[in-house]
Amino acid sequence: MSPHKSSAAGFSSLGLSPALIATLTDLGYEEPTPVQAEAIPLMLAGRDLLAQASTGTGKTAAFALPMIQRLVEDAAGRGRTRGLVLVPTRELAMQVSEAVHKYARGTTIHVVPLYGGSSMEQQIRSLKRGADIAVATPGRALDHLRRGTLKLDAVKVLVLDEADEMLDMGFAEDIDTILAATAGARQATLFSATLPSRILAIAKRHLSKPASVTIAGEKTAAGKQPRVRQIAYIVRRAQKPAALDRILDIENPASAIVFCRTRIEVDSLAETLNAHGYQAEALHGGMQQRQRDAVMNRVRAAKTDLLIATDVAARGLDISHLSHVINYDLPAAPESYVHRIGRTGRAGREGTAITLAEPREQRLLRTIEQLTRQKIEVATLPTVADLKARRLEAMKASLQERLVAGNFGELRAVVDSLATEFDVLDIAAAAVALAQAATDRGGDDQEIEIPREVPREMSREGSRDAPRSGAGSGAGSGPGSGPRSARGAKGPRGASEEPGTRLFIGAGRRAGIRPADLVGAITGEIGVPARALGAIEIAENFSLVDVPEELADEIIAGMKKASLRGQKVIIRRDRESRS
Repeated sequence: MSPHKSSAAGFSSLGLSPALIATLTDLGYEEPTPVQAEAIPLMLAGRDLLAQASTGTGKTAAFALPMIQRLVEDAAGRGRTRGLVLVPTRELAMQVSEAVHKYARGTTIHVVPLYGGSSMEQQIRSLKRGADIAVATPGRALDHLRRGTLKLDAVKVLVLDEADEMLDMGFAEDIDTILAATAGARQATLFSATLPSRILAIAKRHLSKPASVTIAGEKTAAGKQPRVRQIAYIVRRAQKPAALDRILDIENPASAIVFCRTRIEVDSLAETLNAHGYQAEALHGGMQQRQRDAVMNRVRAAKTDLLIATDVAARGLDISHLSHVINYDLPAAPESYVHRIGRTGRAGREGTAITLAEPREQRLLRTIEQLTRQKIEVATLPTVADLKARRLEAMKASLQERLVAGNFGELRAVVDSLATEFDVLDIAAAAVALAQAATDRGGDDQEIEIPREVPREMSREGSRDAPRSGAGSGAGSGPGSGPRSARGAKGPRGASEEPGTRLFIGAGRRAGIRPADLVGAITGEIGVPARALGAIEIAENFSLVDVPEELADEIIAGMKKASLRGQKVIIRRDRESRS
């Protein structure tokens, strides 16, 4: 059967119109993915939908196709915004908007993307011309609502895409406000990679008797090796910069993304790696949009070796192939780990996922193993001898290529001159030594201490937890340490015992804020014990504090009533972190 016939047979059985089937055929679509096969008929029937499906499952077409068909069939309200898709990031807004435009080809449906960092005036003009479907980030949608340039009372189909990411970025209140402005009779669909209680709460408030769709993640067939090789190195915080340097030397990635927990760590690590001779680019939410666009243009043009990014900034990025994903910081949520490493090993290629984990994070590694049902190899960091052997191997390969190329010209005259006084093999060895010395970096001859309590192998059953680090384990001199204080790693509510939450406080060094001020306010005004607090980072205009998840809401509520150095400050969950 030809692909065209397969396409028609596969998608037409879902109830899609002949016009959409023809478009899908022209685009080369053959068979619907599982989420498309389940979601499309339900949405065409007008049902509200709660769908658990991750990136890469084909969910954009799953909601875009029935949305387009319903709006084409029901012309009432034409010229007004009748479809709304909310997404967490600018990059995803552009991707979804492009996809909807592609699927709507040949119809009169007009789609407009709304996101920050782009001209508000241009977006207003597009809305005035008539936007059947708006694809928007919550912040920019709210801006337009307040200006009166976006009206949602005619919305017939509403989609929340990557709902868990939007909540993690602190958009819960914005989403409630936006959804409250939509028509009560509209159809609502929520897509999320995970379904924690807060997602279910939003579904209960805004969805009416929703149908449920759950699409399991891709599983590796029995007896087959996973496409992504997963390795973890157990290192202390202060040793991470040197460890990463050595791993990059050994792995020599063709293209890699390095994930850090905060924007401060991203900037610091990018600066360190550039100083060590790599072409590294930073990407985080604190950058202006034009800076982020410039970074991504250089990444796509292969003008950079490493992209250093936070989870939120990297959400929705379209990078064709990554040979390596490196977790410089292990994410607190196992689902985030799965999403990160899913960026490599795509389309049947092999990929490598490397994690630098602190000794106290071994329990989280085991949790991730249970979630992915795949073994994470705990390896010993490369030694100085390993590094030298790898460099000599690389040097040998380079020399072989150069010898095959030939055309040495006047260089042979130099060798001939030296050969009258020295052995030819000694001359060659001296040349290799000089070339090798030119690639050496400071500290390459220093061994990295392996924590003595770390086992060489980690199994799912019978493994003992390594003794937890003391109060200083989270602080170090490496990237991201900055003006930092790691407090109270012990105790029943200690931040290092379980994955926690990072809080953003809108005051930093410029306001005279010190770690002691934050600790004093949280412990004195709210009554949270000091031992419950984790790492504290003070930037120029803001501060970040790690706290246990179960205390986060209590601390936020208390700090909103308290003051720091006599002034009220903004406090919320950090949008660059996942709780």
